Amino acid sequence: MTLLHKQPSAPSARPIRPPRERGTGKAFALAALMHLLLIWLLYHGINWQNNTPAGAEAEIWTEIPDTSTPTPRPAPPPPAPVKVQPAPPPARDEEADIALQEKKRKQQEAAAREAQLAEQRRQQEEAKQEAEAKRQQQLAAQAAAAAAQQKAMQDKQKQIEQQRQAELQKQQQQKAQQDKQRQQQAEAQKQEQLKEQKEKEKEQQEAKAKADAQAKAKAEADAKAKAAAQAKAKADAEAKAKLDGERKARLAQLQGQLGGGTAGSGEGLAKSGTGKGAGGNATSPGYAEKVQRRVRPNIVWAGETAGLETVVSVRCSPTGTLLSANITRSSGNEQWDQAALRAVQRSDPMPVDNDGKAPDRFTITLRPAGG
Repeated sequence: MTLLHKQPSAPSARPIRPPRERGTGKAFALAALMHLLLIWLLYHGINWQNNTPAGAEAEIWTEIPDTSTPTPRPAPPPPAPVKVQPAPPPARDEEADIALQEKKRKQQEAAAREAQLAEQRRQQEEAKQEAEAKRQQQLAAQAAAAAAQQKAMQDKQKQIEQQRQAELQKQQQQKAQQDKQRQQQAEAQKQEQLKEQKEKEKEQQEAKAKADAQAKAKAEADAKAKAAAQAKAKADAEAKAKLDGERKARLAQLQGQLGGGTAGSGEGLAKSGTGKGAGGNATSPGYAEKVQRRVRPNIVWAGETAGLETVVSVRCSPTGTLLSANITRSSGNEQWDQAALRAVQRSDPMPVDNDGKAPDRFTITLRPAGG
C-alpha cells in the first residue's frame, strides 16, 4: 500500500492565531528564558551603578606656594556639574586675577560640558543597552512564538496526515468489505441459479416422464378402445349380416307364401327395422353406440351417480361438426347437467354414419358411470 505524503503548503495570508496550550513544557521554557533575560538586565544595571564616574579636572591659579612641601591633588568633582567659587584675587594684581578668573570660568564651563556630555553618553549607552535588551527580549519572544507556531503547525499537519491516512485505510477496508460482500452475493446468486436450474430440469424431466406416461397410457387406452371398437364393429357387422340374412330368408319365405308379392311391402319392412333420429333422419342401428363411445370418455364427474339422467339435443353438419348442443331434459342436478353438456361439446366432431354423413339432429341420453 502506497501512502501519499502531502507537501507543506505556502504560508497562509490569514492572521496567525495564538497556538493552543498543549502542555507545560513550553511555558516552563519561556519562563526560564524570561528569568535569564531579567537576571542579565539586573546584572548590567548593577554593574553600571558601580562604575566610577569620570572626574573633571580644573586648574586654579594662585600664588606660587612653597615647593618644599607637596600639595595633595584635588579629588575629582562629582558627576553633576559643580560650580567652583574662585578665590578672591589678591589686591595687588587685579588684571592677573581677572584673567585667572576668566580662565577658571572657561575651565569650569569646559568641565561642565564634559560632564554633561559624559552624562549624555552614559544615558545614551543605557538607552541603547535597554533598547538592545528589549530587542533581544522581543526577538526571543518572537523566536519562541515562531517555534511554538511552527510546532503547532507541524502537529496540526501531522494530525491531518494521520486523519487522512486513517480515512484512506477506512475507505480501503470498506471497499474490501464491499467487494467481499458482492463476491459472496454473486456466489450465492450463482448457487441459487444452479439450484433453480437443477430444480427446473428435474421438473422438466418429471413433466416429460409424466407426459410420456400419460401419452403411453392414452395410446394404450386408444389402442384398447380401437381394438374394442373394431371388435364391436366386427360383431355388429356379423350381427347385421346375420340379421340381413334372416330378413332375406323371411322375405323369400313370405314371397314364396304370397306367390310373388310386390317388392314395396318388403321395402317397408326393411325400413321398419331401421332406427330414426330426433330430426327424422334414418340412422343405422349401431350409430347410437358410436355416439356413446365418442362422448363417454369425455365425461368428468366425481359426484353421486344414482338416478341421474340427462338428455342433450345435438345439431351437426353432414361432416359431424357440432353446431349446437342444448339440454332438453334435466336430471335435476345442475352440476351433472353441465358436466354432460361439456362432455358432448368436447366430443366435436361427432362420428358419421355408415353412409359417411352425420345426422343433422339427434338426441343423446347420458348417465354417469355406475348410475
